[in-house]
Amino acid sequence: MFELLLPTAIAVGAAMTLLFCLALVLKDNSIVDIGWGLGFVLVAGLSAVQDPGFEPRHILATFLVLVWGVRLAVHIFRRNRKRVEDFRYAAWRERWGRWFVLRSYFQIFMLQGLFLVLISAPLPRINSAPGRPLGPWDVAGVLLWLVGFLFESVGDAQLARFKKDPANKGKFIRTGLWNYSRHPNYFGEALMWWGIYVIALAVPGGGILVFSPLTITLLLRFVSGVPLLEKKYRDRPEFRDYARRTNAFIPWLPRHPRTTKPS
Repeated sequence: MFELLLPTAIAVGAAMTLLFCLALVLKDNSIVDIGWGLGFVLVAGLSAVQDPGFEPRHILATFLVLVWGVRLAVHIFRRNRKRVEDFRYAAWRERWGRWFVLRSYFQIFMLQGLFLVLISAPLPRINSAPGRPLGPWDVAGVLLWLVGFLFESVGDAQLARFKKDPANKGKFIRTGLWNYSRHPNYFGEALMWWGIYVIALAVPGGGILVFSPLTITLLLRFVSGVPLLEKKYRDRPEFRDYARRTNAFIPWLPRHPRTTKPS
């Protein structure tokens, strides 16, 4: 496994270093979010080049990751155009003071690069495995990926449309998929990687790669996704009401505020 991940780690490390230099010039660490999706595109392309066979499963997994990575990068680029640095990165810029450059490199860019390598691990494993006919694992994985892609892409589109309406300024979206999850896009992203992992179960040694979907799920739900984003709104009564009624991550029917249900 190490020999498969080493080329990926080197390429991702170099790409993140270049992105860090660009962030210094632009004075905007938010561009790392665009680089997140593009990093997976890099891994997909690199693993495809290393695989001379281009078997059906290789093509399938690479295509799914390419579609996801490009869509996410384009979406974030469009969303961030003409905006100042994201409030999370701006807060770290102020808090870190004279250590900002060093901590930015390691705690933002290199750390995300590390997670990117871990999460993308199924792809080089799939692409290095001997070609075999597609089977039930591939079908199940694609179905999971499609559901996840629906949640992420539709959720992003609904939120973008909601924010474009001046009448919604300062409000929280509670319609569409956002009526069932406070972060349907994050849920969708995690589910897509569970789909890629299920496809990896069809190749020898694929089962040990469960750390890939677990990493992205735990990050989004408990570390860099839900908690950081909701910290900004937790003191607002409207958000507290929304949080009482709606699961944070896993979609579920809205509930009466007196009831409780883990999310």
